[in-house]
Amino acid sequence: MAYYAQSRIHTEQVLAGFQGLSLGTFFATLKTWNDARITRRELNALSDRELADIGLCRAEIDSVANRLL
Repeated sequence: MAYYAQSRIHTEQVLAGFQGLSLGTFFATLKTWNDARITRRELNALSDRELADIGLCRAEIDSVANRLL
């Protein structure tokens, strides 16, 4: 029997030790901004009907991207 496990280290885990340093804070902020940018881009690519199917409207995209909902 073969067993394959893939573990992926997330950036938050890597940067956790650097949170007290300004460089670590900078990279964590940069990653958060990039995640929000990608989310906004992907949601804006959806049609109004596809957004309605997942329970969103265009006005809520920024809130979702910034995790304010």
